[in-house]
Amino acid sequence: MSAWATAFQSGTVVWDWIIAIYLFLAGMSAGAVMISIYLKRKVIEGDAADNGILKATAFLAPFGIVVGLTILVFHLTKPLDFWKIMIYYNPTSVMSMGVMLFNIYMAVLFAWIGIIFRVQIVGLLKGKFGFVDEILQKLKPLENAIELFLGVLAIILAAYTGFLLSALQTFPMLNNPVLPILFLFSSLSSGAAACLLFGTLVFKEPVNSPSVKWVHGFERPVVLFELFVLVTFFTGLIFSGGQAELAAWNAIGSGFWAKWFWVGVIFIGMLLPLTLNAVTPKEVRHNSGFILVVTTLSLVGVLMLRTFVLYAGQLTAV
Repeated sequence: MSAWATAFQSGTVVWDWIIAIYLFLAGMSAGAVMISIYLKRKVIEGDAADNGILKATAFLAPFGIVVGLTILVFHLTKPLDFWKIMIYYNPTSVMSMGVMLFNIYMAVLFAWIGIIFRVQIVGLLKGKFGFVDEILQKLKPLENAIELFLGVLAIILAAYTGFLLSALQTFPMLNNPVLPILFLFSSLSSGAAACLLFGTLVFKEPVNSPSVKWVHGFERPVVLFELFVLVTFFTGLIFSGGQAELAAWNAIGSGFWAKWFWVGVIFIGMLLPLTLNAVTPKEVRHNSGFILVVTTLSLVGVLMLRTFVLYAGQLTAV
């Protein structure tokens, strides 16, 4: 059996790569929303509906949640019973509280998108479903409150993906209070990369626009802080001793997942994009080809981080 097959089919794995994709998509959605709310309030001038990054978020944010939940539904042993956890909530279950969070987040997200793109939505409906326009007009006076509430929900959602893994209390690497903070910043990193990638290449936001420049500037400190949180994460495990220290060295010391971490997460996902941004001339950094390469590296790195934490975190059990 190959090293890949052995690593991904370990008998100790409770949650597999499907959950990693789910965590990645949910985090990307939350990160894109947080960034877009800031852009709309502080950076974008004029109609926000004309901005390519806001258009990208209007697609990416619902896509991340809907596809992520769809993957999760079909990954369950009884997918046809999924509707039960959408209605019946258990306050002692992290998963159940997460489903409640997703439901509220989705409702507020669609309301926010509807307010921003009301004219475009009404035009697309071509006079049909007139009640939609009426609802959106009534929501317009509440735009500021809805936007702030959505921002809070996005922060909670980004951190929740870390709290979800901490529910696996028998694994010392996952039962770590730093994990939600790490996932919060990795969500911002993936959200920024996705917004730039789709905003400029798909929705044609000019590469020299204020919003693109702001996201470019925002990416670097976020990745650096994400790197700092990673160091804190493993330092805490190592100095805790016992099974926690063993879990850390099993993850990053040697073997398949150590290579995955150092090559995929650290080099491809963090150091390479940071280096390219630092050494590349300014005129090249705003080239669409450069944006495609750097954002793809960042997104791959975040997905590899989520996969690494999920699998390497389940190597050592208490």
